[in-house]
Order: sequence, then structure tokens, then C-alpha cells
Amino acid sequence: MKQTYPPRLSTARLHLRPFNRDDASVVAALAGHRDIASTTLRIPHPYQEGMARAWIDSHEQLILQGKAIPLAIELSERGELIGAIGLEIAAIHERAEIGYWIGVPYWGKGYCTEAAQEIVRYGFEVLRLNRLVAHYFERNSASGRVIEKLGMRREGVLRRHVKKWGEFEDLVACGILREEYVASRNVS
Repeated sequence: MKQTYPPRLSTARLHLRPFNRDDASVVAALAGHRDIASTTLRIPHPYQEGMARAWIDSHEQLILQGKAIPLAIELSERGELIGAIGLEIAAIHERAEIGYWIGVPYWGKGYCTEAAQEIVRYGFEVLRLNRLVAHYFERNSASGRVIEKLGMRREGVLRRHVKKWGEFEDLVACGILREEYVASRNVS
């Protein structure tokens, strides 16, 4: 399951590709928006370009160790970076957690669902994972809708499980098994 080279994936409207250092200013601008930071556990606010550069610099080691596959989401027609998606891999369990964010100007256009469907396909069909999971703040209904469209089942709510900006948040846990994915798509 160890990935030597990160994948380059495509959908009808998007390219999912490795980040490069030139992406840091756009990542900082998009991920630095307060609305992005407020709905994610790990993105701070304010989010500066140096933080984005350090995050991007960490990717190569994570990929080489088989721990994660972080990818930039860009519009295929314009090559415009609009967000991030990735898998954090627990190889011993043949499981990964999907995570993502989309810049505010690109919300409501289906980009997140499109990118997430492709990363789910990659996780099951290429990496041959047994299970994919996702977590979201219960108040983030938009993320919940994306996860539902992936065929993930709501498995429970971890009440007041994490603290964001001094407030406890309920975390919704969702997952999909390989056989559920295969049955829903008639794939082997």
C-alpha cells in the first residue's frame, strides 16, 4: 500500500494532483478564510503563507511513508487551485480517513463531491482498502451532504469530542466498507 509517487487523478471537471511550493499563496488565501478554518479541526485562523508552505513541504515524507496522500483540487479547464483532498492511511488496518476543504468562492458547485467520489474510487479500486471513514463537525451540514453522497453511513456522534476555538464540537463519524462500495457500483 506504500505509495512511492502520489497519484494524479482526473474527473469531468477536476484534476487531483500533488501540491507544489508555488501553491502556498493560494492555499493560504483559500484555507485562511475564517469559514474554512471554523469547519475544520486542523486549519488555524489566521493561516499564513509560511504555514501553507510548511504543510506542503511535509507531504513528500507522508507519501513516501505510506501515511497520507494529500492532493490539490484544481479546475481542469483553467488549472485553478480550488481546494484540497486526501487520505490519511492506516495501512495495518487497510483503512483510510478522507479529508477535504474547498475554497469559499467555489462552494455550492459540486466540486467537493466530485473530488471526493474520485478519491473514494482510488481508495477502493487502486489501494484496495477495506474501509474509508470521514468525520465532520455536526454543525457542518454541507460536509454531511458530501459524505452522504459518497455512500457513507452515519455510524455515530462523538459528543463534545473536539475543541475548536474554545468551544466543544460534536463530531459525526461515518464510514463505508469495500463491499458496500462494490455493491453500489457493481465493481470487483
